[in-house]
Amino acid sequence: MKKTTIKKYAKLIVRIGANVQKGQSVTISCAADQAEFCAMVVDECYKAGARYVAVEWHDDRVTKLTYRHETLKTLSTVLPWQEEKMKWMSEELPCRIVILSDDPDGMKGIDPTKVKKARIARYKVSKPYSDAMESKYQWTIAAVPGEAWAKKVFPGMRKGKAVEKLWQAILETVYVTDDNDPIEVWNKVNADFKERCKKLTSYRFDSLHYTSSNGTDFTVWLMPRSNWCGGGEFDLNGHYFNPNMPTIEVFTTPMKGRAEGRLVSTKPLSYQGQLIENFAFTFKDGKVVKVEAEKGQKLLEEMVSTDEGACMIGEVALVPQDSPISNQGILYYETLFDENASCHVALGRGYADCVEGYGEMTLEELRELGVNESMIHVDFMVGAPDLSIVGRTKDGKEVQIFKNGNFAI
Repeated sequence: MKKTTIKKYAKLIVRIGANVQKGQSVTISCAADQAEFCAMVVDECYKAGARYVAVEWHDDRVTKLTYRHETLKTLSTVLPWQEEKMKWMSEELPCRIVILSDDPDGMKGIDPTKVKKARIARYKVSKPYSDAMESKYQWTIAAVPGEAWAKKVFPGMRKGKAVEKLWQAILETVYVTDDNDPIEVWNKVNADFKERCKKLTSYRFDSLHYTSSNGTDFTVWLMPRSNWCGGGEFDLNGHYFNPNMPTIEVFTTPMKGRAEGRLVSTKPLSYQGQLIENFAFTFKDGKVVKVEAEKGQKLLEEMVSTDEGACMIGEVALVPQDSPISNQGILYYETLFDENASCHVALGRGYADCVEGYGEMTLEELRELGVNESMIHVDFMVGAPDLSIVGRTKDGKEVQIFKNGNFAI
């Protein structure tokens, strides 16, 4: 892979993803083995005018050892300096860039109950700070190929060849080539998203009904003020940014606690470094009442019991089967990509910025309106070649939104 092309990608992440502004601070989360690419991103941040750039390094092996050897009490403790960092972030509101390259099986063998309990304990401390940052800062998630991840996606290839192949696939999903201007492409993509979202919002659907021959028969209700979003978005300070790179989805926040039926997942889910495969959820009165999984049953049960909102829907997203990432035919074992190859639904926290007029409301008012609250937000894929989605309006009109896995409107 040409270094000039990879540098172009780093620039895209900074300029279109996070949209770093002159004088802003930036924090970057990155795996230790991606130092060379991270340095390119740091360089682009400073070229964009960043005042300060901090890199948070992590390593799958170290993370796994931490959870294996530390006691639950230690894992659950937020040290004073860590809380000071949260406080600084809630006041400074730095741009946040996350560079993914994790091993999908990186936490295999670690007790999910221990992980859940530690997360819940830390969340009690972090929640006020994350609430204070809600919709007030720019952030973006992008990815580069790690060796373990590349071998998982392309198991029959040598390590170096698998990494090269994954690089090619990733750059294709974010419209980066050797000879194009990806920033210009993304500006057009965002304009197309704007039109699609405007059209979907205009229907003001009351509910969505999903059916598929795999056993999916599910209805979810929307809030009267649910807007459809996709592509880039504005934070409350007026900065436009792209949270996910790549992105194909258009999505909205449904009404908390109003969902019925069965949803069958169509792709594996990598959650907390472990794989869940061939699974399904059954909903009653808005909550998950039954989980089924051929692999990862315990992990799935722990996930939906994380907190009160973890068993309820926080997002529904539409992605056609006939779309660029889906047509690659690659199972990435990484939600950032797999969710953009398939319609998906998220358990847990809802997005406040999908509510019309969210900027004039407090978080408490948004919760009362129907935005689900949870410490998790986990997307799982439900798209299928024969998936049908029918929208129903308040006056009873039915509109075929999806037919045979693709948009019908």
